Amino acid sequence: MYPLQFLVPIGALEGVAPILPFGILAFAVANMVTRILQHSRHESQARGSDDDEALTRWLPHTVTTLGLVFSSLAFLIVEPHGGMVMSVLALTVFVSDFFEYESRRVEARSKSKDLQRPIAAIGASVFALLYASYQSLFFVIEPLWNAVI
Repeated sequence: MYPLQFLVPIGALEGVAPILPFGILAFAVANMVTRILQHSRHESQARGSDDDEALTRWLPHTVTTLGLVFSSLAFLIVEPHGGMVMSVLALTVFVSDFFEYESRRVEARSKSKDLQRPIAAIGASVFALLYASYQSLFFVIEPLWNAVI
């Protein structure tokens, strides 16, 4: 008997393991879409107010980011190598989202220039999206991959 066997329902995770990469891909795509919508909301909020208090986090974007992180951590349990890479990328998206939101608040406070795009968070999201696509859609390139490798 293992000490942590009742903490994580590994049997339940093994039941959803085949569709878990597709869920991660869905969260990654939804995260990119909500990132675009959140940035447009931040721009309109910054135009409508004189300080940074008007800028708020958007709940759908927060949910997709946390969904990406938690689903990649669940993927880590059933697929250790791919899950580790995906978890690092998802945590990078989470951390970059945090710092990009704070930098948008500084820009809104200064009022000297317009809000910039969240470049670091976009880059992290693109890498996460590419790796999630690779993990979930590998069957598309598998014949070519096996011919080369």
